[in-house]
Amino acid sequence: MKVSGFTLVRNAIKYDYPVMEAIQSILPLCDEVVVAVGNSDDATLDLIKSIHPTKIRIIETVWDNTLREGGRVLAIETNKAFCATAADSGWCFYIQADEVIHEKYHDNIRTAMLKWKDDPSVDGLLFNYLHFYGAYEYVADAYNWYRKEIRIVRRNNGVYSHGDAQGFRKKENEKLCVKLIDAYVYHYGWVKDPQAQQRKQETFHLLWHDEKWVEKHITKTNKFDYSQIDSLQLFGGTHPTVMLPRIARQDWTFVFDVRKSKMKWKYRLRRWIEQKFGWSVGEYRNYKQL
Repeated sequence: MKVSGFTLVRNAIKYDYPVMEAIQSILPLCDEVVVAVGNSDDATLDLIKSIHPTKIRIIETVWDNTLREGGRVLAIETNKAFCATAADSGWCFYIQADEVIHEKYHDNIRTAMLKWKDDPSVDGLLFNYLHFYGAYEYVADAYNWYRKEIRIVRRNNGVYSHGDAQGFRKKENEKLCVKLIDAYVYHYGWVKDPQAQQRKQETFHLLWHDEKWVEKHITKTNKFDYSQIDSLQLFGGTHPTVMLPRIARQDWTFVFDVRKSKMKWKYRLRRWIEQKFGWSVGEYRNYKQL
């Protein structure tokens, strides 16, 4: 069973993306990892080159900054990496530049890929998510955070990155049929130096909106204000080993009283229904779960 990983990245250093940790976290499961490195204002290309010279394959790309409809440029760049993966790979493992896989899930992931590799009805594998916020000891728990996404897909099944690269489709906008596996993606996009987070907010939204929208909706300041969050829980587990040096370097402070949740009532009601009846009301599913 041959497995290719793939991802995209641009300005990883400038915006403090843990892309090195993201790639390292899937390397043990992949025969190769294709990285589409976009035109950057920093040393992102050198950073990617330093990770693993024999397993990493780099394609250099130029982002079309005029594509601002639904963040479509992200899917286009993702597809560049996906299409560059080895044609004889059975599975392709997608990881975004701020997502990391804990090594404790490697065996589960490998077992799932082996189990479903010869079943053509399974287009991909679905992962659970943990969204860290503000600091590494907090996870977001409101229902406006996506809780599951496809991160492993078949190489040769008409699959392509969809929308703003959060999910996938096949053929003519058809949702993928997937199996949920016992593994989590640790999403660290909302845990970074507040200055880097602010820089990201002021530029990343330009992938969806024009300058006037950003000027109106994104506050100009030196540091991002993490206190705007409505509800968090304390994280009681361990972080992936590859993340530990980054976590040790944290040099900002964020404290949140988890007892004082400001979660909207509609999300509280959804949680109560889910806990009571096991049914998640109104949850958007970017897939067909088998």
